[in-house]
Amino acid sequence: MQRQNQLSAWLSSQYPGQTFTLAPASADASFRRYFRATFADGGGCDTLLAKPADCGSNRPAAPPAPDGSTAPCRGCGCDTLLAKPADCGSNRPAASPAPDGSTAPCRGCTRVVMDAPPQHENCEPFLHVGKLFEAAGTHVPHVYAQDLAQGFLLLSDLGNTTYLQALTADNATRLYSAATDALIKIQLASREGELPLYDEALLRRELNLFPEWYIAKHLGITLTAKQQAKLEEVFVRILANNLAQPRVYVHRDYHSRNLMLTDPNPGILDFQDAVYGPITYDLASLFKDAYIRWEEEQIMDWLIRYWEKARKAGLPVREDFGDFYRDYELMGVQRHIKVLGIFARLYHRDGKDGYLKDMPLVMDYLRRACERYIDLKPLLNLLDEFELHAAQTPGGQA
Repeated sequence: MQRQNQLSAWLSSQYPGQTFTLAPASADASFRRYFRATFADGGGCDTLLAKPADCGSNRPAAPPAPDGSTAPCRGCGCDTLLAKPADCGSNRPAASPAPDGSTAPCRGCTRVVMDAPPQHENCEPFLHVGKLFEAAGTHVPHVYAQDLAQGFLLLSDLGNTTYLQALTADNATRLYSAATDALIKIQLASREGELPLYDEALLRRELNLFPEWYIAKHLGITLTAKQQAKLEEVFVRILANNLAQPRVYVHRDYHSRNLMLTDPNPGILDFQDAVYGPITYDLASLFKDAYIRWEEEQIMDWLIRYWEKARKAGLPVREDFGDFYRDYELMGVQRHIKVLGIFARLYHRDGKDGYLKDMPLVMDYLRRACERYIDLKPLLNLLDEFELHAAQTPGGQA
């Protein structure tokens, strides 16, 4: 409560004399928390509402937006449009002007406040990556104010609806197309030296989470020397492929929980761990998502669409789709191995059991890939041995 009081006092200092309410917006696997600040009577921004002639709103008329741009109202039950001043950081998408051209002040503007305790979190990477991605033309939270000493950031609000909540069989192709369009913008903006290198040391540290947290801690298995050698053999093969791939900016968690439903481009969150690394990594995050499953035939179609767009845009994807797909698969294996270790660590070290239910899907992705490639056969044999051990152990879990 003391921390939230500090946050409220800081926000009051940014908007003196304005009233607002704070409510939890979300939390993630780190120490970061997010609060939504709702300002009364349009406080917090200078957005204008453009009122359709048949709108029953009682909002008073106001001057038109300087650039004439408009967008749907986010907090109203009607079809009111927002007229956005050129300097407004609102994330609302453009829409057609109001039929009668009338406008009115926004009532109920929102902002999101990030609470990142500085003893646990460093906001600098978030700020740096956000600038890079925003400059690339993607839809990330705009930063209005910052206090790094306290660990507070004031951000634009990308709404409440994640891709995970919104995705259906009917809209998936459209939403994933928008997501890959945004990803291509990020990849095209890539420059060496701006972000940490996704090098062998980092890739290896991620792989090592698997034997430490998933095998030893979660399954309770002590690997024999022979099993350790098999695992190392596969790790070397995976790393060789990953490191040979062309490098671009990598979000590192580009999936349905970190993409927000904002039209026409997805809002992008949780990018502070971005690196410069393999071009297929974010595609593996997106299409081999730990939180939602799609048929492999459908994923193949989406991958081909991305590959064709990427080639047309001049990105360094493999000329042969078969080679590109193998890169994607082996990158996915690296990620699945890491994610299983992270989910196990979140449970056993941090007491967060919500990720346990997602482990079977990640393991299914891993096994399917291992079944397709001879280089991964030793890992498939190990997974079979682990499964057998779990079946023979009272209360065992695989």
